[in-house]
Amino acid sequence: MPKVRPIPKGYHTVTPGLAVPSAAEFIKFCKKAFGATELMRLPGPGGSVMHAEILIGDSHIMVGDEMPGMGSPSAKTLGGSPVNFYIYTTDCDAACKKAAKAGATVQMPPTDMFWGDRYCRLVDPFGNCWALATHIEDVDPKEMKKRGAKFMKDMAAAAAAGQAPCDTPPAGAPSA
Repeated sequence: MPKVRPIPKGYHTVTPGLAVPSAAEFIKFCKKAFGATELMRLPGPGGSVMHAEILIGDSHIMVGDEMPGMGSPSAKTLGGSPVNFYIYTTDCDAACKKAAKAGATVQMPPTDMFWGDRYCRLVDPFGNCWALATHIEDVDPKEMKKRGAKFMKDMAAAAAAGQAPCDTPPAGAPSA
């Protein structure tokens, strides 16, 4: 009998699982926004999705319809989420436009960040937060610390001026 792998082939050690208001619609969104591939779907009662798996790049995401009465509410039902999904892509700007066209709300447009990524932040129609990034520079740790301190100072100034930090890049943040 062949030995069973403790971590299935193709999976990483950590695999996120999401409860969403409509897993079927979430899967459609991920296909349009991020080029996801649906790997499998198990139906639940009344046409719901009990469990499905999609692949974005080389990363699996498990998803199912929310069941608040069973302890599985969605980010939308909870009014947001502290979790974000960070996707590295070859073209952050194009990926951001594609996700927005698919229905995501851009919270922070593509911006060159102090840690060396061109980065944007989105919220999907289901309340989940996504960060899209293209690595554009390898930053020395000392330089990153210096840039990070300036970034935090600029963020504090933006907040004091009444700007929401994710809506507008802080003053002095480079952008192309």
